[in-house]
This record gives sequence, C-alpha cells and structure tokens, in this order.
Amino acid sequence: MATITAKEINELRQATGAGMMDCKKALEQAEGDREAAITILRKKGQKIADNRQDRDANEGSVFVQHSHTAATLIELNCETDFVARNEYFQGLGQGIARVAFENHPANVEALLPMHLDGQSIADHLLEAMSKIAEKIQIRSFVRVEGERVITYIHPGARVGVAVAFVGVGSEDIEAIGKDVAMQIAAMKPVAVDQAEVPAEIVAKELEFGRERALAEGKPEAIVDKIAQGVLQKYFKENTLLAQDFVKDTSKTVAQYLKEANPNLKVKAFARVQLGA
Repeated sequence: MATITAKEINELRQATGAGMMDCKKALEQAEGDREAAITILRKKGQKIADNRQDRDANEGSVFVQHSHTAATLIELNCETDFVARNEYFQGLGQGIARVAFENHPANVEALLPMHLDGQSIADHLLEAMSKIAEKIQIRSFVRVEGERVITYIHPGARVGVAVAFVGVGSEDIEAIGKDVAMQIAAMKPVAVDQAEVPAEIVAKELEFGRERALAEGKPEAIVDKIAQGVLQKYFKENTLLAQDFVKDTSKTVAQYLKEANPNLKVKAFARVQLGA
C-alpha cells in the first residue's frame, strides 16, 4: 500500500472540500493517485445523492449576485438548518450564484455543467453531498434586469428579492428600492400590476366569484358584477402597485413611488422563498 502523507491529504481536501478521513481513505483506495481519489470521492457523493433522492431538502439559503443593472437569485437547498449555516455550504451557494450571474444559463439543467473553480457545478454538488452527507440541490434561480436593480435578502436568507426599475434618472434610489423590495418580501405580490396577472389566475378568480355568488343565492343578473368585485379585490391584495404600502398604509405602493420619484417605474421583480 502506498504511503499517504498529510500534505497529500490536505491537498485533496483543499481541492474537493471533503473531510480529512474521507480524503485519506480515498487516497489509500487509489494507492496515492490524486485524480483517482477525486473520482472515488465523487462516486461517493453520487451514491449519497442516489440514496437520498426521496429525502426532503427544504432548508438552505437564498443567494444573490448583482450589479447596478442586473441580479440573479439562487435557492440552494439542503436537509437541515445546521448545514445551511455551514461556512462551506454558504461559500458553495455564493459561488454558484456568481456563475449563474456571469453566464446567464436558461435553467438549472443548463447551469449544472458550467464551471466553478475548475470543475462543474454538478461535481461540486456531488462533492458537497459526499462531505456533508445530506441531499443538496439547486431548486431554482431567476434573473432580472433594468436601468437600476435593487436586491434584498431577508434576515435568515430564507427570502430574497430583486427589483428592476426604469425611469431612474440621476437620483440615488437605493432607499426607495429597498422599501419596495421589502414590500415584496413581506406581501408576496404575484405581479407588478393587474395587466401582468396571468390569464389563468384571472379566470380562476372570476370563476370563484361566480360560484360564491351563486352559492349565496345572489340573482343571476348580478353574478358577473360580484365576480368582478372579487377579481378587483384580488388585484388590490396581490399586485405590487395596488397593495397598501407596508410602511404607510394610508397610501398604495404606486402612490409612494409617485411621491418619491414621479418618473420611477417598476419594470419587473423576482421573489425567491426557501422551500416554496
């Protein structure tokens, strides 16, 4: 059996992030061949991944990478909050978010083959599972772009928001943008305004209003009017600009923005919630 030195073990640990004992065993099994040892560790990660496919991975963190004009939010999941707070897990999430931000992949499947520090993200995830012995996965990511993008990660990193604005001009909108991002984090709007609400949701709310009106014995002639009222209430509660502004409920978000900067408009937003 080849003699394995502490230096070789440490170098393998630095390269893979695996534990010291796992690195030592892998090197011994590979008779000192570093590349073969890396393959052994990856196979171990794959085995753990296969064995834990049915496990729930609803913990983790939301990570963000951004510039003044774009932002990418990533949800990286694990099984326990203890692992989510681990420095290694946090570093992995930040690295994945950086790769996604810089390369604009179309979806998670396109992100996995992309490289982070010389190896694919898919291999990084396998190595992380080998080291941590928990299911680790990228559940989702989203990107927004605009003249100015403001981001917000709620304490605990379970919710992340990115808001894209247009009509910014020369004003510093950091404080305004943060207010809007915190509004989105707290109130969970589904769209910027009613024009952006998906047609299937509109149809569902109208149908709900009709069914409720009929169940309450309302005359057929006013059922559609009642249904429209239900829909307008939905718009008020679930579209960003129509919502009451959480920091001053005497005005809507649209009114707050108009008072703060009449030219400022919300182009788009993204809200990522852990486990949602």
